[in-house]
Amino acid sequence: MKPSIYTIKGGDIEMTVTDFGARVLSLVVPNRNGVGEDIAVGYATLDDYLECKGERFFGAAVGRLANRLGAAKFTLDGKEYNISVNDNGKNTLHGGFIGFDNQMWTVEAHDEHSITFSLLDKEGNDGWPGNLKVWMKYSLTEDDEFKVEYKATTDAPTLVNMTHHTFFNLTADASKSILGHELEIKADDYIPVGEGLIPTGEVAKVEGTPFDFRVAKAIGKDIEVEDDQLKGGGGYDHNWCLGESDIVRNVATLYEPESGRVMEVATDQCGMQFYSGNFFNGSYPGKYGKPIKYRESVALETQKHPDAINHEGFPSIVLNPDEVYTHVCIYKFYTK
Repeated sequence: MKPSIYTIKGGDIEMTVTDFGARVLSLVVPNRNGVGEDIAVGYATLDDYLECKGERFFGAAVGRLANRLGAAKFTLDGKEYNISVNDNGKNTLHGGFIGFDNQMWTVEAHDEHSITFSLLDKEGNDGWPGNLKVWMKYSLTEDDEFKVEYKATTDAPTLVNMTHHTFFNLTADASKSILGHELEIKADDYIPVGEGLIPTGEVAKVEGTPFDFRVAKAIGKDIEVEDDQLKGGGGYDHNWCLGESDIVRNVATLYEPESGRVMEVATDQCGMQFYSGNFFNGSYPGKYGKPIKYRESVALETQKHPDAINHEGFPSIVLNPDEVYTHVCIYKFYTK
């Protein structure tokens, strides 16, 4: 089935999306002068996403399991499951080789302001247990919000930890560094990682470390500080602990001084992955004929803690047949 492209609008922002991977292709947001520009980093054509010679996850829905699964395996109800290995020859990244980003979603509803997708991720895909039915709705509101709503059910115990993976550059020029973007994250703790960026199981204080974004600072301010965690990730590629809550609340704010654009992030999840584009190297082209280079995009991915099934004390990511998984993430835009 050939993918289709859909457009939605809300307030002063406009978005194009496709049913391949339920991914965002463009997100046009005005700067402080009222000029609308595309702030979503990605490829130039839909065929580029299908052929995927570089980054897989531009703008995509990510699941069943966002982030990394250590050793690509877990034990649930006494049974060990082995999931496809697609990261560093050892681990599973963003669900595996198939993943939600590599599947065609069904468009359940589409109007001027929103689009609702559904997907049946079948038992055995990438080794996952249970048939998982997923619904995801993208909405653009009159308040210039991009709202993502998730729901999932299963017919057997399984793991679910979804996220959305738009890469942003608020300058609207993906050839410009994101190190001048100023970021605030409302979190006292983050999750250190070890080999392969797998969590150690520790929850560490941000105070006194380069991971302290409780007061807004430029992403580049501390990114080159001599620090084992930054060295292991090539920069920021870590999950911040937001606290468990059922309430959608503001957890982060990203500001780009040149354009004046501000993006607030709100969620009901207990974690957010901040990735500073450390693995891009300019080896393949993006939009407008420009290569996608080192630290020229940023992702802020709301989710539960990574590899949670393998770490006692992390919030559960198990979904049982009598339960419904839900998740809300809102990106709100304005200028100053």
